[in-house]
Amino acid sequence: MIPQYVAASVVSQNKMYCYAASTDSIVSSNGQEDHVSMGATSAIKLLKVMDNLDIILSIELMNGVQALEFRRPLKSSPLIEKVVKVYRKEVPFIDEDIVMYKEIRKTVTFLNRLETEAL
Repeated sequence: MIPQYVAASVVSQNKMYCYAASTDSIVSSNGQEDHVSMGATSAIKLLKVMDNLDIILSIELMNGVQALEFRRPLKSSPLIEKVVKVYRKEVPFIDEDIVMYKEIRKTVTFLNRLETEAL
């Protein structure tokens, strides 16, 4: 359950980052400025949300592939089976309690590479 707790925590963090940056705008130049752009702040928050999304999707993939392994000898679609086969070359089946951050990081790397390569 620890990866699921991590995912829930990261989702909550994303909700925090998604509040409008303009709510934290402050007056500058002794009230002469009526608008302070928060564009840079918004961009930084977006980058954090995207990094967090990598973690969330990685945990979902890791848990989904683990669940599929419990269904053997049943199989899924050919495409999903291909993804599982390639994924298992990098992240093994988890059969005992371990510290999961290494597997989550390996899965982030796998997904990022999957974006740029065809299966």
